[in-house]
Amino acid sequence: MWISELRFVYPEIALSVMACLTLIIDLFISERKKWVTYFLCQATLVATLFLIIRLIGQKSTTVFYNMFIMDSLGNALKFVICLFGFFVFLYSREYIFDRERYRSEYFILCLFSILGMMILISAHHFLSLYLGIELFALPLYALITIVKKDKVAPEAAMKYFVMGALASGMLLYGISLLYGITGSVEMSAIADSLALETGKAPMTLLFALVFILVGLGFKFGLVPFHMWLPDVYQGAPMSVTLFIGTLPKLAGFGFAMRILNDTFPSLSQHWQPILIIMAVLSLSIGNIAAIAQRNLKRMLAYSTIAHMGFLFLGVLAGPSSGFAAALDYVIIYALMSLGAFGLMTALSNQNFEAENIQDFRGLGKQKPWLAFLMTMLLLSLSGIPPFAGFYAKFFVLDALMNAGFTWLAVLAVLLTVVGAFYYLRVIRVMFFEEPLESLPYQEISKSGVAVLSISGLSILALGIFPTFLFTVCQAVFSFPQ
Repeated sequence: MWISELRFVYPEIALSVMACLTLIIDLFISERKKWVTYFLCQATLVATLFLIIRLIGQKSTTVFYNMFIMDSLGNALKFVICLFGFFVFLYSREYIFDRERYRSEYFILCLFSILGMMILISAHHFLSLYLGIELFALPLYALITIVKKDKVAPEAAMKYFVMGALASGMLLYGISLLYGITGSVEMSAIADSLALETGKAPMTLLFALVFILVGLGFKFGLVPFHMWLPDVYQGAPMSVTLFIGTLPKLAGFGFAMRILNDTFPSLSQHWQPILIIMAVLSLSIGNIAAIAQRNLKRMLAYSTIAHMGFLFLGVLAGPSSGFAAALDYVIIYALMSLGAFGLMTALSNQNFEAENIQDFRGLGKQKPWLAFLMTMLLLSLSGIPPFAGFYAKFFVLDALMNAGFTWLAVLAVLLTVVGAFYYLRVIRVMFFEEPLESLPYQEISKSGVAVLSISGLSILALGIFPTFLFTVCQAVFSFPQ
């Protein structure tokens, strides 16, 4: 009975019910008591985390006529998304409540976006996968414009919406071609059908694969589908950039695994060359373009493009060790972005956005501990030991070497060295340049500084004990399915 299968989707049910109830309760709360909505949203994430933990360790199961899968990968990604979402809300609270309007809408829309991510991660059917993609993307279009009041935000939202609609259309077209070839949109049925194919793959199937990879490339911001990313990062409010820069990358990794590992494992000889091209172009253009940026959010956007290219190098290495290295990399990258954007959000206020590199001039003298935290995060992003970012890159490069992609590993190292320049430039500005004027940084309480310290110190701890997270990621992919 399908009723007995509900226990496998308790996290999604709890999140959706609580998000709807919070939306209704918010209607009866005065502007002075909007903090109630914030605490309800945080309580929702905590309850969802508890329900996800109860599913960890259970055998992989497909439910609702094979449209939804509960497995170790889905549980791990959903746990990290809800955990990081909790800290996104925590870092955004002062920024959001400093604004006069839309204090509740931000948190509620984020909850619905997280729900879409969870559905996407556990999709075992292309219909549920598309539902998850749209559910997590649609709230983001609204989030970009509801807090920041200028001409840049609507432009960024429009670019994101148009490019997202284009990518969704291509994805749907690829799915329709796939249905015409195999007669199914269930992932395991498609994988079984394609595995029986012998000889050369038909051209229609390759077209379907390409269109689906276009949708995948857009969600990650891979070159040449990256055009929206810098504009959205720069145009969105700081708290929204914090959200977009962290959680969707984790959901995108789940999307990639469902497509490449669950649906098209027998076509790896066809999708590997495409991913190699996108990964190399992303590494090259992302690192080189970031050097010319003066806006820190825009610089980190191009940095994201480069990091996503590096992530897919791990995916290319295959299921033996590459998938675990890629999962380790995307979690650590999300943690680094959480810290960097969280610190920028905390320094911003209603009249000042700490988004330009020059806004951090002299931060080492004005706020030495925050400057030290930012330094740790930037060094980790550049891949310098002893921080976690170095070991995340090391595990990916090791998987590449073991898979026989030596030239890709060498190229990745060279481009990483190029990318270190723009990170070190920000550190130089913070510690070796005097501020042009007394910048109106947001005053941060001691408890706020302590919370901000979690990301930076976690990066240091995961660098000192690098095998802990990597062992967990290996267990995710080696757990009996």
